[in-house]
Amino acid sequence: MGERQGNMDNRQAILQRMSEVYAGAKPALHFRSPYELLVATILSAQCTDKRVNQVTEGLFAHYPTPQALAAADLDALAEEIHSCGCYAMKAKNLLGTAKKLVEEFGGQVPRTMEELTTLPGVGRKTANVVLSNAFGIPGLAVDTHVFRVSNRLGLAQAKNVEKTEEQLCALIPRERWGEAHHWLIYHGRQVCSARKPACKSCFLRDLCPSAKEEDQ
Repeated sequence: MGERQGNMDNRQAILQRMSEVYAGAKPALHFRSPYELLVATILSAQCTDKRVNQVTEGLFAHYPTPQALAAADLDALAEEIHSCGCYAMKAKNLLGTAKKLVEEFGGQVPRTMEELTTLPGVGRKTANVVLSNAFGIPGLAVDTHVFRVSNRLGLAQAKNVEKTEEQLCALIPRERWGEAHHWLIYHGRQVCSARKPACKSCFLRDLCPSAKEEDQ
């Protein structure tokens, strides 16, 4: 019991410290509406947010609404998003999503996980990003950064993103899910990188079980 309580205290200390260091953390993707966030998040798979923002500046000028995107030429759309990678599949998903928004949701982005994940190219991660950042509905999106960092820090002990999401949601108060998502992303990008985490300069070094393993 003592060890379990100690682990819980350690996890809460990690979250508290992250909340202070990354206070006010916000999405890096540029968007002005739920539609724009949905499109940008679909494009962000295996692509940097910086690149997506460069692409969507022109993309949203050409296709400002789901109706406009639904009428796009597939080849022209693929060419426009070419630099985002996986452009052929992403173009197909964007076109399919736009058509479904128009035909089934009145041109509006739905507000539930169940409905969002019926859209082409939209899984739980993308749906959680949209729910949390566009609608203020609690959601904790687990991308590669969140998966890596939360398991390294011992906030989760899971082999896939679904279990990681489940464990993080059980640990973190529901009203802070969206914030925690951004803390973990910031930490993954700025400190706890995939190949060379900056353990020596990390502000969580004394609490991180992975850093302690390296010290032994």
